[in-house]
Amino acid sequence: MPNYIYVSLQGDDRVLIFTSNPVSGLLTAKGEVQVSGGPAPMAIGPQRRSVYVGRRGSKQISSFAVDQTTGGLTMSGTVDLETDPCYLSTDHKGRFVLAAYYEGARVTVHPVGTSGAVGQPPVVQRPTFRGAHCFQTDPTNHYAFVPHIAGRGPNLILQFKFDEATGQITPNNPDRVSPDEPVGPRHYCFHPRLHVLYFTNEQGCSVSAYNLNTANGTLKSFQTISTLPAGFQGQNTCAQIQITPDGKFLYAPNRGHDSIAGFSIDPASGRLTSLGHTPAERVPRVLSLDPQGKFLYSAGLESGKLAAYRVDQNTGKLDRIHTYDVGQRPMWVLATRLGEG
Repeated sequence: MPNYIYVSLQGDDRVLIFTSNPVSGLLTAKGEVQVSGGPAPMAIGPQRRSVYVGRRGSKQISSFAVDQTTGGLTMSGTVDLETDPCYLSTDHKGRFVLAAYYEGARVTVHPVGTSGAVGQPPVVQRPTFRGAHCFQTDPTNHYAFVPHIAGRGPNLILQFKFDEATGQITPNNPDRVSPDEPVGPRHYCFHPRLHVLYFTNEQGCSVSAYNLNTANGTLKSFQTISTLPAGFQGQNTCAQIQITPDGKFLYAPNRGHDSIAGFSIDPASGRLTSLGHTPAERVPRVLSLDPQGKFLYSAGLESGKLAAYRVDQNTGKLDRIHTYDVGQRPMWVLATRLGEG
């Protein structure tokens, strides 16, 4: 059964749909859907029956029903926003859509209807700070975190308790974690087995590992490691972050060095060790691993191309297998499987 790859093109007002061969990793174009208003962040519900798209130009979030046979998208709802969303996720029950707003300096939680359609009004609209860049619940669905970059933001991670029944969030105690240096936490991902989170640091050009106390939902940093090779002197910032489903490897893109930094993960402690760097398309803002962790897809914001890489299952090294022209300003890559469970 093929995987499905969705690519949002902010410059073309459309979302592309591909299938990915699970053996070769090669893509086959299956269609596209027109989405006006600059489609950018995307998320898929845990049942994989609805995709949510943030439309940054028109300041909206739209939901799309997913055809489980073809991967096609049919719009099921749209909500208007006061400012543009830079990040979307759903909680682990699929009952709420969470959004972060960089310039809007806030987060929202919108209800999801029984059909998967995003609803209005939001159950939460909470001011945070400029530079809010990510908003997810932890695997227990009881806590949530909102990182804010440095310089154009306050360089901190807000810690919340999340009520999965109502979608409400309340500040935890303490309500924040502040890195010692102005590294600018941006996006994060969870280890599949350990109580560990990994944050990319936009300004610090690094990844920070945090232990998660599952009893109280608070974070404590235990490692920060550079995403850049020694001696690099150019301008660079970090963007997304992805971990393989088996928890063995982690990847983060460098915008400026134009590479993907790879790391191996200690299975006991969660500590990272650099695997080096793989050349990427110009300004690799987004990347996504396939659901099996065998292939990685990374889009270049300035090149308009999508690079496909094979992940060596023993070493974590990336081998580029193909490059696809996709269009103007690819802003998100979403990989998933359909028709299961």
